[in-house]
Amino acid sequence: MTEHAVRPADARPPSPDRGRGPSPWSAERLHALTRCQIADRLPELCALYAATCGVRTWQEDRLSHDFRRRLTADIRRPGFGLVVAENTSITACAYGFPLRAGMFEIREIVVPLRVRQLSPQREWNLARRLQKRLLVDHGHTTGITLVPRADVWTVEALRAWGWRDAPGAPYGTPLWPPQHVLLLNL
Repeated sequence: MTEHAVRPADARPPSPDRGRGPSPWSAERLHALTRCQIADRLPELCALYAATCGVRTWQEDRLSHDFRRRLTADIRRPGFGLVVAENTSITACAYGFPLRAGMFEIREIVVPLRVRQLSPQREWNLARRLQKRLLVDHGHTTGITLVPRADVWTVEALRAWGWRDAPGAPYGTPLWPPQHVLLLNL
């Protein structure tokens, strides 16, 4: 463990370049998990998902169960990939699967609240690093994700991480009316 990871927050030296913003202090290491590793760490991934949703304790079991169901269904898709960030435990994850040549659906990006709020436009932001690693590892240049229209908070977070709205269908008819379609290009 590096020395700066164990220092208290008030003992951190000031950022050398205030104009560029703070750098991340927790040194999360990104790496992909195999399907067997995912099966072994599924309870930990589900607990992470429930903890990052910011809900009451009694709702965590339902959210964890729903996440487990989605993940175990998606893991069967050809080309499935999951990338985790961890230091001493898993701190974030993102997963998805290819749709066609050059297009990769990033189904979920699970990150703690601090990642959503701490300089989301910076390249070192953990969510940005996860989504980029997922696309690069699978040889894709474009990511796509679907978000329910009512989930404005998630749409804004994704836009801050570099996602943009997909162009509408011809004649002004949306392709997926109940959902936002967002694209990410590397």
